[in-house]
Amino acid sequence: MTITRRAAFMGAAALTLCKPAFAQAAWPTKPLRTFVGFPAGSSPDLLARIVTDPLATALGQPIVIENKPGAGGVIGIQQMLNAKDKDYTFGTTINGPMTTAPRLMPNLGYDVATDIMPIVLVATSPLVLVVAADFPASDLAGFIAAAGKEPEALSYGSVGKGSGAHLTAELFSDRAGVEMLHVPFTSYAQVTTAIIGHEIDAGFMAPSAAMQYVKAGTLKILGITSQKPFAQAPGVPVMAGQAGLPADFRAELWNAFIAPTGTDPAIIKTLNTDINTILADGAVQKRLEDMGWQAAGGTPEDLQQRIAQDTKIWGAVLDRIDAKN
Repeated sequence: MTITRRAAFMGAAALTLCKPAFAQAAWPTKPLRTFVGFPAGSSPDLLARIVTDPLATALGQPIVIENKPGAGGVIGIQQMLNAKDKDYTFGTTINGPMTTAPRLMPNLGYDVATDIMPIVLVATSPLVLVVAADFPASDLAGFIAAAGKEPEALSYGSVGKGSGAHLTAELFSDRAGVEMLHVPFTSYAQVTTAIIGHEIDAGFMAPSAAMQYVKAGTLKILGITSQKPFAQAPGVPVMAGQAGLPADFRAELWNAFIAPTGTDPAIIKTLNTDINTILADGAVQKRLEDMGWQAAGGTPEDLQQRIAQDTKIWGAVLDRIDAKN
């Protein structure tokens, strides 16, 4: 099947798109659906809406968001794959269901490599390493030196085994050549309170969660896990290439658009082109930054490569965690 583009859009993204002509029936001719594996109002849901609102204008058809929360986003992907009309169904997902869930959930019900077609990486969110404001070290090198004095010389908190903060801390420990004590909590609020109260030494968390405490003078940030500076953490140095960490060190959460295998490749191309145009708009980028995200973009092949890279990285981290337990 070939496709033709609907009218150009201005709307929220204030952008103009071209309309190439195709020989056969126009696409889309009816509303589309996107499955989100998290509740309405959650960060993945809001990210989906930031993109799908102008995307619907570009395509000339409504896009209905179907929230199917559960299993860390896995349920949403399963529901997307079970939908009958593939050319009118796609999904948004965070990294977990694409990179770590296949390892953590034996009965996942899908194969990322064969059942899913990548569309585009939408946004990434780094984590920051935080300590109490009076922690003796003032930079990453000092923190690593303190952590390296003996095994478990320093402790860190996370929101549980397998969480993004836990995996990031274990990746950091491996790359820095140190061994820290993991102390699990049930919320980031508890982690923050424990750091400020000197019950634990450190934690990895979203910049948006940390900055209010930095401004209040109760926490300080020693580094950020992205490979370039982040607007929500001005002046915070990237960790990659610093204090003995490798130049390719990176630990980010991400959000992406995907489709079920069998979707017309021309539709994948159209969605990729439109979403990249939306992500290039300054107003959209600002909305994402206000939520703690950096606009990404790129080709379906870029997303496919990111999935493969992160699956390898986090698989090795999970091996490390299993070996310790």
